[in-house]
Amino acid sequence: MPVLRVAVDIHRCRLLGLTGSAALAVGGAAAGALPVRDVPAPHSAAAGLGLAAAYFGLVMLSAAWALLGRTLRGPVPPSPRDLLLTLALWAAPLLLTPPLFSRDVYSYLAQGAMAEAGIDVYTHGPSRLGGPTAAEVAPVWRHTPTPYGPVFLGSAAVMAGWARADVATGVLGLRLVALLGVAMMALCLPALARRCGADPRTAVWLGGLNPLVLLHLVGDAHNDAVMLGLLGAGLVAALGGRPAAGAVLVTLAALVKAPAALGLPAVVLLRARRQSGRLPLLRAVLATGGAAAATTVAATAVAGTGYGWTTALDTPVSPGNWSLTSTLGRLTGAGLRRLGSGLAEFAVPAWHLAGLAATALAVLVVWKRHHWHRPVYAVGLSLGAVAVLGPAIRPWYVLWGVFLIAAAAPRGSVRPVRAAALLSGLLALVVMPSGFPPDHNQLLIAVGGSTLGVLALWCAYRVAARAADRAPRPEALPPAAPRPMDPPPQSDRPTGDPRRPQGSTA
Repeated sequence: MPVLRVAVDIHRCRLLGLTGSAALAVGGAAAGALPVRDVPAPHSAAAGLGLAAAYFGLVMLSAAWALLGRTLRGPVPPSPRDLLLTLALWAAPLLLTPPLFSRDVYSYLAQGAMAEAGIDVYTHGPSRLGGPTAAEVAPVWRHTPTPYGPVFLGSAAVMAGWARADVATGVLGLRLVALLGVAMMALCLPALARRCGADPRTAVWLGGLNPLVLLHLVGDAHNDAVMLGLLGAGLVAALGGRPAAGAVLVTLAALVKAPAALGLPAVVLLRARRQSGRLPLLRAVLATGGAAAATTVAATAVAGTGYGWTTALDTPVSPGNWSLTSTLGRLTGAGLRRLGSGLAEFAVPAWHLAGLAATALAVLVVWKRHHWHRPVYAVGLSLGAVAVLGPAIRPWYVLWGVFLIAAAAPRGSVRPVRAAALLSGLLALVVMPSGFPPDHNQLLIAVGGSTLGVLALWCAYRVAARAADRAPRPEALPPAAPRPMDPPPQSDRPTGDPRRPQGSTA
């Protein structure tokens, strides 16, 4: 592979990433998770061109992100403020595009409308609501109760009421909610990194400018943005000596999605480190637990959804889920069926239980190693284990761990940062813009669009490299000849007393 001779600066990266996100937005208008009435025929020219443009944009955006990471190691790395401005620039084209890579936002809107109508979302699926909003929900989730907490359902109900059954307006409202979460994430990253002794630039690059953030938290308005934004704000408050506020914010994050509750042990430890006297850990546990309980009661009362979310956390995963344990379970089941065993139906549940046990073990090991000196890093590693080893996984689940690993990884620990960056880049390409598995033709079009993006990058690199080779190098320029009217050079050192005539002695 040739050595990169072209100078990489933030301006070129911004332009490249903006090109990618604009192409992705244009492609999403024809190949995204469109309302059912606007979906083109699967093999129409519009759908094919949209899919090719979307994957062309994905390659451009991913390349811009990778090149921007190189500038962090340059002689003049960009500031966190420059990186935050880049995030805003890259996100702008995705604000008005249709949902991308998932139809979950339609489920959110239907669940919000159910909550507003007084339908128990923890007992019934969106099919109970009926109407145009429920028709947009993916068939696999139409009869499934929601596992989300009252904080998110309350905000979704507000947006559903504002939209008044207009799907496009409701999607825009939920995207604004997600953007608020992304803004909280982005603003928390530099503060978390400074308090944890990490590099703020790397934190913003990996945790904020990550393609998964742009594609799935901005593009599809996933409620993970709100969860992570509240979790980050709570940990910043706890690190800053405000553990009560930290407990409240982390609890609110857990009332969006339950995995954020893993942040509460970090709040307990940060509180205990600041206390003196007897039994500081016990007092921190009681204070944090009291704040969490009071927040839960208040939020549930305001949302009016009841406590059904405590029993809805075991919502079944989709049959084709490609998490590690689900995949191993399906492979094991297929092998048992070939052998004629009657145990094949137990293979997937058994692997799910094994995954939960492995998750618990990984969390215990992480907290034993990092709990006192790096509790925020321990939360990030724990959330990463939950996402990877759990019974269900989606690309944006990886952000649970990446967000805090980016902000709290110890300086010099390159391996977890590189692993998180590589995993993020790979997962950015594995889901189709429509949110559905591809057929053979769609897969070929996606590969073609990606190849076109790679060729465009190579051509741009060659053009820039030739321009750099032709440019004169500063060290090769001859010294400028003095102009006739220029005075002779003067030395900075005094040559004698100016009051004495030349040649005189003291």
